[in-house]
Amino acid sequence: MTRKLKFLLTSIASTGSVTLPLAVMAQDNPYTRAQGYTESVQSSAGVTGSQDLPTIIGRIINVVLGFLGILLLVLILYAGFLWMTAGGDSGKVEKAQTMLRNAIIGLIIVVAAFAISNFVLGSIINSVVN
Repeated sequence: MTRKLKFLLTSIASTGSVTLPLAVMAQDNPYTRAQGYTESVQSSAGVTGSQDLPTIIGRIINVVLGFLGILLLVLILYAGFLWMTAGGDSGKVEKAQTMLRNAIIGLIIVVAAFAISNFVLGSIINSVVN
């Protein structure tokens, strides 16, 4: 067989292997199933199709601040682990104390940012709605 004929047969076989399952699954389209799953996740999360910009920004800020809060709590746990496993080494204890202090300060800043952003975005949303 020549190279062109091999290429042609391979192309036909690969095209058929890609398109044939879609024809077989015509009754149960995977795209409509995926859309249904997306809609069910959105409805369970309380997200509707029409959201205004301040609400979307507020949710993004809440997710980012929540992630930072979780990260700082993990850092606090890690600093406590370092302190407990220092074995009396004053350098390791000081490092753990510094890390713990900085993580607590960061957590206070994140909680304050969360409170401020909720207040400001709540005021913006109430002024837009009214």
